[in-house]
Amino acid sequence: MARRGGFPGGMGMPGNMNNLMKQAQKMQKQMEETTKELEEKEITAAAGGGAVKVTVTGKKEVKSVEIDPEVLDPDDVEMLQDLIVAATNEALREMEKVSQAQMAKITGGLGGGFPF
Repeated sequence: MARRGGFPGGMGMPGNMNNLMKQAQKMQKQMEETTKELEEKEITAAAGGGAVKVTVTGKKEVKSVEIDPEVLDPDDVEMLQDLIVAATNEALREMEKVSQAQMAKITGGLGGGFPF
């Protein structure tokens, strides 16, 4: 008599597979909710002792740039440019840390290189 079905051992495996699918769906829903929350999050970082502040969103977009008028020196535009770059990069790094920490809570540190 030929054996039918792909799971040896009777009905135990399909039940486990069903449970695994439910867990995967739950994790996917949590990831979608967390991604939406992160996209709405904003982080502000400063450079030059607060002379320049940059705010970025969870979508990794620059939302605002604040510049203290005292650092506006027409003879040293490069310094202002450097401060803007430094504040922007710091804000993006912080957002990435927050994003990775939130996703690690869901995945239990499984990794997977999620692009969030």
